[in-house]
Amino acid sequence: MTDRRTFIGRAAAAAASLAVGRPDGPGRVVVPGTPRAPAPELEEATIASLQAAMARGEQTARSIAEAYLARIAALDKAGPTLNGVIEVNAGALQIADALDRERNERGARGPMHGIPVLIKDNIDTGDTMQTTAGSLALLGAPAAQDAFVAGQLRRAGAVILGKTNLTEWANFRSTHSVSGWSGRGGQTRCPYVLERNPCGSSSGSGSGIAANLAAVAVGTETDGSVVCPASANGLVGLKPTLGLVSRAGIIPLSHSQDTAGPMARTVRDAAHLLNAMTGVDPRDPATSPSRGHIAPDYTATLDAAALRGRRLGVVRSYFGFDPGVDRVMEASLAALREAGAILVDPVALPNAGKYDDSEGVVLRYEFKADIAAYLATRTGADVPRSLRALMEFNTRHADTEMPWFGQELFEQSEAKGPLTDKAYLSALARNHRLSRGEGIDAALRANRLDALVAPTGGPAWMTDMVVGDHFAGGYSTASAVAGYPHITVPAGLVHGLPVGISFFSGAWTEPALLGIAYAFEQATGARRPPRYLEHATVT
Repeated sequence: MTDRRTFIGRAAAAAASLAVGRPDGPGRVVVPGTPRAPAPELEEATIASLQAAMARGEQTARSIAEAYLARIAALDKAGPTLNGVIEVNAGALQIADALDRERNERGARGPMHGIPVLIKDNIDTGDTMQTTAGSLALLGAPAAQDAFVAGQLRRAGAVILGKTNLTEWANFRSTHSVSGWSGRGGQTRCPYVLERNPCGSSSGSGSGIAANLAAVAVGTETDGSVVCPASANGLVGLKPTLGLVSRAGIIPLSHSQDTAGPMARTVRDAAHLLNAMTGVDPRDPATSPSRGHIAPDYTATLDAAALRGRRLGVVRSYFGFDPGVDRVMEASLAALREAGAILVDPVALPNAGKYDDSEGVVLRYEFKADIAAYLATRTGADVPRSLRALMEFNTRHADTEMPWFGQELFEQSEAKGPLTDKAYLSALARNHRLSRGEGIDAALRANRLDALVAPTGGPAWMTDMVVGDHFAGGYSTASAVAGYPHITVPAGLVHGLPVGISFFSGAWTEPALLGIAYAFEQATGARRPPRYLEHATVT
């Protein structure tokens, strides 16, 4: 449990403050009451500003890593105790030292050289860090090798600073789960209002990057697990097209919907991180179709004028669940028009909601098969080798694994048969037909649209360990089921809590979506840093 986590001791709080300059877009907003933390200039620092500080010789990869580690100690493990970082990489400073030597001898590899990154605790690393999906069942048996994504980050020169907490098993254990809670990591908190929920399952990635505990983070999504915590924590979150990012070495939920994605404070940083994550991977056949679709540089379409002439369809069926969100969305639509977008309002998204039940069928079938295949890759005599074995572990350790909610989804998944069952094949075919050709593609084609627009979600709800989560509304499912890209960008605040706006389109449209999102971000400057309040504000 917590006593078995590996944490670096407190980095020197007196680490040199970083002269990182202004972020890309709006400057840092200093809010009275924000906890004092080491290296305040790290707040809202971007990849570009960190690189500039290193290029000028004012800072090094090591000093930047030390400063972020000090912030983790001050904000995540003390002070507001966000509890978003489940483990710190014991080798982070040595990695940073090596990257500093390389920069001095041969120059930087690229934009990610020396940049600290947090990754979710379901992404394998072939080092001393654990990979557990938040479960005590996998603690003590580190992965044998890096996930493809982790390897790509290392090759790009990133410093993997640590791993983030998540909703255990990517929020696929119980029908009454609490987002951001895991048996290994406990409960993650929202840095904007501490009693509120950071949303899941990439809750630690959302909370940590909102609080400036690293430059950027990697989350994973099956349905909403990147975009919801990004929205709730005032971040940019991108769920890529299925196959753009390899799933090899990532603890699975559903091979037809799973993907890793970047989470960042700016669109440009998300694009830089996406550049480092993509690639055709022999270990994951789903990446083969990405050949020819991977952009040479995802920052190339980031233009403040990118909205001019873009036709965007407003999907009104996702509005109306919260008056505060509606006010933010109407202001956002006005900003889109002012920036030159042509809004087609309203637009219907065909078949929305018609595959909710069949999505559940697919996830239950695939989780049983996919988790068994993944567990076979883990070494150690005590590692569970099947979903049933995981269920038995939870039952034996119910006091630590199931104190608040059970494992109903595990039980339902275990009851499913093989992936050759007609029920599974029919549900999967239905999902793809209704969400793709007869869904998102149909809406884009009928209205001659570049993208669709909807609210990502509502303000963060109260964390309630007894009742569980209570989502108010928002968008994610159609893109998740289709395997199509979806980006959320901060749109505004409701009672001091962030809400995001979603832009989504057809397969392989990441460059266009990033351009749209960037232009919106530059036009609005809606992101505000967290204030670590105990309660939501009146205004």
